[in-house]
Amino acid sequence: MIFESTIQKANLIMKLRSMGISSKNVLSAIEKIPREIFLPSNLKDYAYENIPLPIGFEQTISQPYIVALMTEALSLKGNEVILEIGTGSGYQTSILSTLSRRVYSIERIRPLLVNAISCFKRLKLTNIICECGDGFLGWSKLAPFDHLIITCAVEKIDNRLLSQVRFNGMCVVPVGSVLKGQRLKKITVKNNRESDIWEDLGQVNFVPLISDNY
Repeated sequence: MIFESTIQKANLIMKLRSMGISSKNVLSAIEKIPREIFLPSNLKDYAYENIPLPIGFEQTISQPYIVALMTEALSLKGNEVILEIGTGSGYQTSILSTLSRRVYSIERIRPLLVNAISCFKRLKLTNIICECGDGFLGWSKLAPFDHLIITCAVEKIDNRLLSQVRFNGMCVVPVGSVLKGQRLKKITVKNNRESDIWEDLGQVNFVPLISDNY
């Protein structure tokens, strides 16, 4: 079984390369973090398929390509402090933790957060700090962050979130809706919203951000 998963993982890495993921650090992180531990037991055989999978509570673990794409877009050097909105399974969080100094992550569904924290402990990832709560307003008392990553779709990115990112920091976020379609956006944060630089990273399909403030 170990040998089989090693082959599956190697095939996934080759698939990600063929889809345009070129960062050796990101590919190494994908290779290092075992995706299967974040999945329900009946789905572990699909861990290294390049597909999203359900994790309960109408949430999903993103497909590895999207995790790699969002991570690569941040151009991490290893000393960054990142805010993640939407811990979910904890898979994306774990990838980020291997490539940055610290990850602060917010999740509104407590059972998912409990499971994610259990995975972090199994992997001995000690640079992740989590909170159960509404991620829409970010984590202002710890701001500014070097980067912001949002793993659920918003129809419009709130200024209160972008203002928690350092000058020239980046925000990677799915923007849009299920009905109208979603595009993954990379925003380089400037002094005011009119000067922010927006880049389009392609079509995506995320569960929507659910918030009392949204």
